[in-house]
Amino acid sequence: MIASEINMQTPIERLTTNLNRAIVGKQDAIRLVLVALLSGGHALLEDVPGVGKTLLAKALAKSIDGQFQRIQCTPDLLASDLTGTNIWNPREGKFEFLAGPVFANILLADEINRSTPRTQSALLEVMEEAQVTIDGACHVVAQPFFVIATQNPVEYQGTFPLPEAQLDRFALSFSLGYPSMDEELQMLQRLQAGSPLEQLQPCLSLSEVKALQQKCTEVQVEIPLQQYMLALVRATREHHDISLGVSPRGSVTLQRAVQAFAFLEGRDYAIPDDVKALAPAVLGHRMISTGGHNARAVVENLLQTIAIP
Repeated sequence: MIASEINMQTPIERLTTNLNRAIVGKQDAIRLVLVALLSGGHALLEDVPGVGKTLLAKALAKSIDGQFQRIQCTPDLLASDLTGTNIWNPREGKFEFLAGPVFANILLADEINRSTPRTQSALLEVMEEAQVTIDGACHVVAQPFFVIATQNPVEYQGTFPLPEAQLDRFALSFSLGYPSMDEELQMLQRLQAGSPLEQLQPCLSLSEVKALQQKCTEVQVEIPLQQYMLALVRATREHHDISLGVSPRGSVTLQRAVQAFAFLEGRDYAIPDDVKALAPAVLGHRMISTGGHNARAVVENLLQTIAIP
């Protein structure tokens, strides 16, 4: 595609086109990541190593001309390794703040459940408040600020499961999954001449991303659709296979995600299909199931039983 054709595309089309240059397939995953970004939330990927999580995060950062940082979470990772710390400057005779990796636009927290609860709580504050507090002083992070965290579902030794309060901070949770045969073949052909990420150029500015986030909040959600979402959320609190249902924060997050999804679809209004497309990814990780039941499966079942307005 030539440059003039790219410039004629909408901002969303330019961003999607750019990401597809680096990532083979995974259209659903790209769409969910963009929903999380444009709704002002964060994304949790539960997947095996080597399926493209880091590539997706780096490609997104390069596409929006943002700063990218990656943290490999380990049990010895300290909260200050994330947020930064005050160091003594003998020349100036005072302490100076040395910013940590959270002061980026796109932050990849790899294997987040390998870090200790204290470190996880430090990340929780910056995800929710967009700031960190060091020695009583608040330091605001850059905007937009977007966290992609990963969990490895295969290895469980040496991990510290994320508490419900932290899981609730993630707008969506999903997996990339293995590529199909054709997709993996295409990936090998692309990588034969080097990584396409190296040639990736910014297609949006950070100010354009913030403008898109604002546009998403203007998407209309009618009262019957809000009632539909609340019926779904409240049903999780009363379901016999669920010991902890979705919180009111989950209701708000679902509406924001639905607005972003509708915007990505080119509409200024939301419809029930938007809710059905997003509910498992938005609500599933916010619930605690009983008796080995799958929380996402419960959400999908409720979508089949609750009447659509």
